[in-house]
Amino acid sequence: MSERIGFIGLGTMGRGMAYNLLRAGFALTVWNRTASRMDDLVAAGATAAASPAEVAANSDIIITCVSDTPDVLAVTLGEGGVIHGARPGALVIDMSTINPQAAREMAAALAERGVAHVDAPVSGGSEGAAKGTLSIMVGGAAADVERAMPAFQAMGKAITHVGDHGAGQTVKLVNQILVVGTMLAVGEALVFAQASGVDLEKTLAAVIPGAAGSWMLSNRGPQVIKRDWRPGFTIDLQQKDLRLVLEAADQVGAPVFTTASIFQMYRTLQASGLGAEGNHALVKAIERLSGVKVGG
Repeated sequence: MSERIGFIGLGTMGRGMAYNLLRAGFALTVWNRTASRMDDLVAAGATAAASPAEVAANSDIIITCVSDTPDVLAVTLGEGGVIHGARPGALVIDMSTINPQAAREMAAALAERGVAHVDAPVSGGSEGAAKGTLSIMVGGAAADVERAMPAFQAMGKAITHVGDHGAGQTVKLVNQILVVGTMLAVGEALVFAQASGVDLEKTLAAVIPGAAGSWMLSNRGPQVIKRDWRPGFTIDLQQKDLRLVLEAADQVGAPVFTTASIFQMYRTLQASGLGAEGNHALVKAIERLSGVKVGG
């Protein structure tokens, strides 16, 4: 008999992930701060809870997927949080992207109650969440990761145990450095192609299969040339992750020149009210500097 799963946080990523757990046959209890976001999942067979603690009381495995470090700490350790409903022997899986040190502190607090914890942030955008093809990077004890594997396999394809508590979060920040750095290069390349007068679709067709190919180029490049700014991941959420990168890099003394510059570029876009657009709208910062509009 499969374990009962609780899911807390039905936003851009969590919604698709929760649906895939239902499709895989798990008994699912859900909670979201905006209660109306639970309605569709309840109609599909999930049970709504009144608080994170109630989710935990009715689940063997509790998954959290919320926006930022304070939100995770609130739903896990705060008033009405998971820690107040979870029984000894339960497993908490945090699939948010948060500060690695906070992940370690949360694991320690839960361990005092006999509750296991793994940090398992994801990559792949809302598309990957909906399709169940996410990359999942996991930090925690091997036995707990093994226990979580059936749930992970319902939500993702590439599941990698990368180390102890907090390591999943660190590797997710590595991922985000690469994502934004690649997107900056994609933006510069497309602005150059536009300014040079070559066909943008043929340009993508030529470079995607070669050494320059990447997930961001394949998935976001076509959106840029169509000027389709619908988010797989919003600028606001990307900025939250980059703030985590800059904090963590400062703690370990690692230079992150390009990431710091991109953080400032996104900040200018946020100041123009573009925070809800996809992170590929980074190209707009380059367009403003150059006066060249891709696909325009």
